[in-house]
Amino acid sequence: MGENASFWESLIYAHPTCTSWKQEAEGSIYHLASILFVVGFMGGSGFFGLLYVFSLLGLGFLCSSVWAWLDVCAADIFSWNFVLFTICFVQFIYVTYQVRSVAFDREFQELYSALFQPLGISLTVYRKIVLCCDAEVITLEKEHCYAMQGKTPIDKLSLLVSGRIRVTVDGEFLHYIFPLQFLDSPEWDSLRPTEEGIFQVTLTAETDCRYVTWRRKKLYLLFAKHRFISRLFSILIGSDIAEKLYALNDRVHVGQGFRYDIRLPNFYHVALPETPPVQPSHHSHHLQRGSPRRKPVGVTNCSS
Repeated sequence: MGENASFWESLIYAHPTCTSWKQEAEGSIYHLASILFVVGFMGGSGFFGLLYVFSLLGLGFLCSSVWAWLDVCAADIFSWNFVLFTICFVQFIYVTYQVRSVAFDREFQELYSALFQPLGISLTVYRKIVLCCDAEVITLEKEHCYAMQGKTPIDKLSLLVSGRIRVTVDGEFLHYIFPLQFLDSPEWDSLRPTEEGIFQVTLTAETDCRYVTWRRKKLYLLFAKHRFISRLFSILIGSDIAEKLYALNDRVHVGQGFRYDIRLPNFYHVALPETPPVQPSHHSHHLQRGSPRRKPVGVTNCSS
């Protein structure tokens, strides 16, 4: 205990206390360094936040080195600040390289800004998703089919980037698919990874469309390696299916002007016992999860 006490006493009392303070302020370089430190520590997260932090802190340590060399004339203060400046500079170069290595084409950059960035997905994670689809955007010409009912196998998952897709079953219109919506989320959700199936609906391009597509097996391998990406797609696909269900719900009506609500079927039967609900035969058939799925065929003409 005596040795420990002497150790702490040496730390506290070994240096003489300040009996008088300097009347003049330090030079402008010292204050500039302090300002850079304050502003630098206000940086955010992500790649650009790191660039902001390391650039300002690096400049702050550089100014402190200059101040220690010219004003204080202290080699130890200069050395430590210069080492810290070097570390910040190396980190800045490294982060800059990472930012350049995850640059994307315009359509993928717009897709990231519209869909993935609001969810807080980093560029490095998004890069894995883009590489899984071979960083390719596929064109589907007007009146050509992405999938044909009863013919196209389900082996892809695609996301519409631009254009509009019409979904029909037995020639009857179901709903539209708009940009940033999956083309085959119900089919994807209806099958297990080891199962196979075919589309029970026809998807036709009403305008020239552009979409990205992930091969089923390749995407499942990505999910196995990165559980976070698997959960992300599960959320996106679930939300997409819900939007499609509500789109169908808007088109299904029952007698006496009442609208069938897929969320409250039991309440509807109690409220209207005398009016049997009209079952949305074709409309709900498309989104039932036990049914097989649809596969994109690129530019196959629907009449063929």
